[in-house]
Amino acid sequence: MIARLIAELLKELGEDPHREGLAKTPERVAQAFRYLTSGYDRDVKDVLNDALFVEDYDEMVIVKDIDFFSLCEHHLLPFIGKAHVAYMPRRKIVGLSKIPRLVEMFSRRLQVQERLTTQIATTLDEALQPRGVAVVMEAIHLCMLMRGVEKQNSKAVTSAMLGAFRDRPETRAEFMELIKAGRGLVI
Repeated sequence: MIARLIAELLKELGEDPHREGLAKTPERVAQAFRYLTSGYDRDVKDVLNDALFVEDYDEMVIVKDIDFFSLCEHHLLPFIGKAHVAYMPRRKIVGLSKIPRLVEMFSRRLQVQERLTTQIATTLDEALQPRGVAVVMEAIHLCMLMRGVEKQNSKAVTSAMLGAFRDRPETRAEFMELIKAGRGLVI
């Protein structure tokens, strides 16, 4: 179905979908979109799959510089960046590799960066019931670079702060300082 629609799109753009260079493009695009939106086929239980553990640890846990890509739901163009995720446990921790998997699951859907940021934060908050969760995402949006305002060096930064990260300025400041530590270029 997707391949047929892409062939029609190529015709509408004035192209011949049967010419040599485009003959396999509809199938390639269909496969690419299935992959780029594969997050719809996964759910939180599958991603976290028994990787929640009781542990007597109550300091900040941070996984930073998580590469991600997503498709802007407004133009179907990519946005690409880094996610920084932290939580402060309340007797429950999650396997560290599950945090990037959670970012990946939500980013492989049609998205806006603001919703993506909030989905990651609220999901961790619900699953872990920690003292706080913080998510900061920074990305370049091809819809801003390739069309519209065409601003080549602009980045979007979004954040979601829950619990102690929202209520305690010093906790938020510590998180922000730690995600800056040891960083080179964002992208």
